[in-house]
Amino acid sequence: MYRTQFCNDICDKHIDSTVQLAGWVDVVRDHGGVKFIDLRDYTGVAQVVVHDEELLKNVNRETVISVSGIVRKRDPETVNEKIDTGYVELVADSLQVLGKSRNMIPFEVKNSHQSKDELRLKYRYLDLRNPRNHEKLVMRSKIIGHMRKKMEEKNFLDMQTPILTASSPEGARDFLVPSRKHPGKFYALPQAPQQFKQLLMVSGFDRYYQIAPCFRDEDARADRSPGEFYQLDFEMAFATQEEVLDICEDVMYDTFAAFTDKRITPKPFRRITYAESMMKYGSDKPDLRNPLIICDLTEFFADVEFPAFRGKPVRGIVADCQGKSKKFFEDSLKFATSAEVGLGGLGYITLRDGEFLGPIAKFLSDAKKAEVIEITGVKEGETLFFICDDKKDDTEKKAGHIRTWLAG
Repeated sequence: MYRTQFCNDICDKHIDSTVQLAGWVDVVRDHGGVKFIDLRDYTGVAQVVVHDEELLKNVNRETVISVSGIVRKRDPETVNEKIDTGYVELVADSLQVLGKSRNMIPFEVKNSHQSKDELRLKYRYLDLRNPRNHEKLVMRSKIIGHMRKKMEEKNFLDMQTPILTASSPEGARDFLVPSRKHPGKFYALPQAPQQFKQLLMVSGFDRYYQIAPCFRDEDARADRSPGEFYQLDFEMAFATQEEVLDICEDVMYDTFAAFTDKRITPKPFRRITYAESMMKYGSDKPDLRNPLIICDLTEFFADVEFPAFRGKPVRGIVADCQGKSKKFFEDSLKFATSAEVGLGGLGYITLRDGEFLGPIAKFLSDAKKAEVIEITGVKEGETLFFICDDKKDDTEKKAGHIRTWLAG
């Protein structure tokens, strides 16, 4: 037996009992005649007191040991409230080295995140001992376990779909794997289990789910790693859209509520159609923390003698730009006409002292000025920006870029 308890489990009830712990030596401290070890396993840290220095003859940091002894209550002045086991310690009477560590390690495990990525990846087994990295993997495991439990409570079957398959592109490039038995031919790694889960539905498996790997030969994004990512994937037969959304809403809400102390948006979640999302926010995954709303001004400009907007889709965004310098508006124009956005320009008018100021204002009659105030809700001191392009989809996406820029 290597251990009778985990490091983080020893407590008051073990005082005067003999226990055996196993783990990695985090720190060795010499207090003259007595040495202390902070012993670490995946649950936490325990302090080990060593009176016989011979026991530590081949022990240095990150050495793997099994140590046996009696649990004692710490003296009040030595209590460490920063750790769960800070009120007790193990007084060692025997120690066995299970895995020797080098005398020099490439970085301090506790500070591995301060090292270069190349070094961390080379010594990944050390980097993962960092409590921060360790806790993230433990959290990931708990979250996945929680989602599995929720899905199975709803009568979903956990089913694994093939990894080597025929190519079925889903918006990115496939990862190709050469076939050993058929030279010149390749398998593809699935970008998502879409076809397989639909196959399960038509085969009579009513509810399927999987924590599914998705392989896509694409660059890294802010919300995913390059090459592969995992997703909770599920499919339902004989189900309406609302039933599917209800399942997703319940699982996601319950998971977030279980693993964070931050405020969670209460159920039911707001439902936004694709058309509404593109119209109001210029994106199919809008950031609703941004308060700016895009409005449709296409019909408004249909009878305005302004050639640049005539017969084209036009969007408007009201923003409070009071106190902004002339440079802000110049930078806004520069951003709008950049390669990232691709607009031909960025018109705007500002309502000041009851009058609109700006190049486009002269094309608006008094009646149209009153109408645009009613449509957009622009208030004194605010600026109304205009976005226009040849196609509706392009106009909406570009308006989304401007919305994000103005909120920043």
